[in-house]
Amino acid sequence: MSQRQGVDLSYEDGARAVELAREAVESYVRHGQREHPGSMREAFYERTGAFVRLESTRGRRSLRGCAGGYQSGEQLGHVIVDSAIRAASGDSCGSEISPSELPNLTVSVCTVRNVLLTDDPIADLELGTHGVAIDGRGESGWLYPTVPVEHGWTESEYLDRTCRKAGLEPNAWQDDDVVVTLFEGQVFREREADGSVEQL
Repeated sequence: MSQRQGVDLSYEDGARAVELAREAVESYVRHGQREHPGSMREAFYERTGAFVRLESTRGRRSLRGCAGGYQSGEQLGHVIVDSAIRAASGDSCGSEISPSELPNLTVSVCTVRNVLLTDDPIADLELGTHGVAIDGRGESGWLYPTVPVEHGWTESEYLDRTCRKAGLEPNAWQDDDVVVTLFEGQVFREREADGSVEQL
């Protein structure tokens, strides 16, 4: 069952989405405040899901935070701000982002376009196009569309890893009590900390 959702962002929209996420992270980390999206681009009024990832440029580019959801009743601009704040908080990867980390942090945003609830994830999953969300047994987890390409995973490895992120055994995606949802996403990220933005 496919559900049309979201909006196709232009490069300018995507670059502004990343900029907005960085502003939200910096306002939260430096001042403990929630950034207001202000005068938003037209696309940011769409009600759709989004994810924000924060990576450290130190060493081997470790993940410092990730948050978001593939469905939302909120406007995209507000979803980006709230996801960025959650990604920077201690609730995400165990420790809150500190002000000293900000110059060595890259920000990426994935906005959701389509959602597909699938009974046959191996057949329906397109690597590089779909993000994966796993829900079941009181647990949930998700991974960005770009992650399997970055790591060279197969479809089954991608599904296994998402299950592990959700706190389930790797092959749980094959069980009837576990729901697999695929979502298409547009991903925009900083090439370097607070640098130019590319679309993946």
